[in-house]
Amino acid sequence: MLRIEKVTEAIRQEASIIIHDELKDPRLGFVTITRVEMTPNLRFARIFFSVLGQDRDYTKTKEALDSALGFIRSLIAQRIRLRFAPEIAFYEDHSSEYSIKIEEVLNEIKKNEATKDLKVKKTRAKLRKESKVEPKKRRSSRKKV
Repeated sequence: MLRIEKVTEAIRQEASIIIHDELKDPRLGFVTITRVEMTPNLRFARIFFSVLGQDRDYTKTKEALDSALGFIRSLIAQRIRLRFAPEIAFYEDHSSEYSIKIEEVLNEIKKNEATKDLKVKKTRAKLRKESKVEPKKRRSSRKKV
C-alpha cells in the first residue's frame, strides 16, 4: 500500500471519528465520510461526505462542517503525524443517492419485463386454446399407383 493511500485512509477515519464524536453542532445531520482525495504532495485533502436526507440537510451540514474546518484540521494534525497538516475542504457526495436511483430504475425495468413476459405467455396460451384445430394431414410424397 502506497503512503498516499495510507494517509488518505487515516484522514478518512479520523475525520469520521471527529465529526461523529467531537462535533456538537445541531446543523449536522447523519453524516458519512465517503472518501478522501489527496494531492500527491499530501498538502491538500478533499473530504467527501454524504448526508441522509434532502438537499437542505446537505446545505446545513456543509455550513456546519465549514464552520468547524479549523477545529477538524487541528485534530487531524494532532492525531496523524505528518510534517505538514493538510489543508482540508468538504464536498458533497451524491453518489449514494445516484446509486439508489439507478437501483429503483432497474427494479422498475425488471417489473415491466416480468409483466410483459406474463402477458405474452397468457396470449400464447389463449391462442393455443382457440386454435385447437386438427393439424393438417400431410400428403405423402409417394404417388399412388
